[in-house]
Order: sequence, then C-alpha cells, then structure tokens
Amino acid sequence: MALTATEVQALIREWVPMAEDIDLRVEEIRPSYARVCVPFREQNLRPGGSISGPVMMAAGDTAMYAAILGRLGHVAMAVTSNLNINFMQRPGQADLLAEATILKMGKRIAFCEVGVTSRGSDELVAHVTGSYSLPPSDKKTGG
Repeated sequence: MALTATEVQALIREWVPMAEDIDLRVEEIRPSYARVCVPFREQNLRPGGSISGPVMMAAGDTAMYAAILGRLGHVAMAVTSNLNINFMQRPGQADLLAEATILKMGKRIAFCEVGVTSRGSDELVAHVTGSYSLPPSDKKTGG
C-alpha cells in the first residue's frame, strides 16, 4: 500500500519524535524514492558554522525510512540495520535535502542509497548507503 509524502511525514513524526525536533519534512514520495528536507536552523550548526554530522545522518537515515514507508505502507517496525555515511564536503548554511532510492527490496531487507545536498546546489555534501530490516509480513502494520 503506497503512501503519500504527507502520510509518510505524519507517520515518521509519530514514530520518530526527533523528526519533529529538527522539523524534518517529507517533500516527495515516488516508487522506490523519497526526498526529505531538514530546514536550516542555527541550532543544527557545529563550531565553525557547518551543519553537524548527526543532522546529516538523521536526514539520510530518515530518507531511507521514508522511501520504504512510501513503498510498503505502515511498516512501523522497519529498522536501520546498517548505515554508512561519507561526508563529501562542508554543507552550506541552507536547507539539507536527502534523496533516497531503494536499490533492492527483499522480503526481510531493503538496500538504499541517499545523496545529501544543500538546497540550491547539486554538489553532494554526503553520500549514504544503508539497509533496513523489514518485519515479517504479519507484523508490518503499526500504530
């Protein structure tokens, strides 16, 4: 059961309360794809004026989750099983965009790739790969 960006955002904010803290927004959902935004806020900066690594990791991880929810529907118990992030360059003081693609969706695991950019630039600030463990079919619905 595919979900819309609005529906996915509501589920993420319900199931992952930190998403509310960083004002994470789901901007687009398409088959096997999601784009999320973390709006620029000074509280997300680290010394030196760069957006902190944990905020970029949250954007990448949540983009993967959004793509999975958009494709499978209410899968509350899908959880990150692996996340690898390479910080490519310092992000600008702008909104962060994370675009996730599901590379392979199996019965129990999904493999994803995410490009993280600063709004207004096509240059990657981070590259994320990861996998999500999916619950058995009889336990996929949540909430």
